[in-house]
Amino acid sequence: MARSFSMRGVQGAADRAVQHARTWMLETAPGSRVHDVQTDPRFQHRGVDLLWELPTGEVRGIEVKGDRQTRRRYWFELVSNVEKDTPGCFLYSGADLMVYVFLSQAELHVLPLKQVREWFLPRAKAYALKHTSTKTGAIRYTTVGAVVPCHEVLDAVPSVLCVPLKRGAGKGAPAEEAPAEAASPEEAPAEQEASEAAPLASTGTDGE
Repeated sequence: MARSFSMRGVQGAADRAVQHARTWMLETAPGSRVHDVQTDPRFQHRGVDLLWELPTGEVRGIEVKGDRQTRRRYWFELVSNVEKDTPGCFLYSGADLMVYVFLSQAELHVLPLKQVREWFLPRAKAYALKHTSTKTGAIRYTTVGAVVPCHEVLDAVPSVLCVPLKRGAGKGAPAEEAPAEAASPEEAPAEQEASEAAPLASTGTDGE
């Protein structure tokens, strides 16, 4: 049976993850700016939560995941809404980087999304699929993702970064105003931890 989550509980983890990601970006590139585009409809279906404007003028799209599980495993969202048969963010996101924050372990991983996706897709059937159920008001929907041990990705994609978080980092840092070309965030299921569903052989497609 899929594990169930309330939107309120999931959103708290998502908010903390975004603050950690923002802190890491500003410390990594002093003088850069971070634009929160989670609520901008123009980015809603692109899987981009933040825009990272570097001092050089380059702008990178960032997808943020907040994970509360205690084991070091990624949860790659493949179907965002089973009831509507919509693909998951891991498959369709146009972000340059996925910043995956393990909240319990105070660890932040930076994944070059295109490279990780290219590595994962040919091997997708090797990984178990897990289901989560999320309730928003009277509506409940199911999300499906693949559970992948972190060490396998770190070994296969050398450009993935693993950064220990400073305790208390990311608190109280307000986001910059979103630029004119911004757009909305992905849905909260991406911030959930994987459920204890039985493993499935094949992968699915994602959707919001």
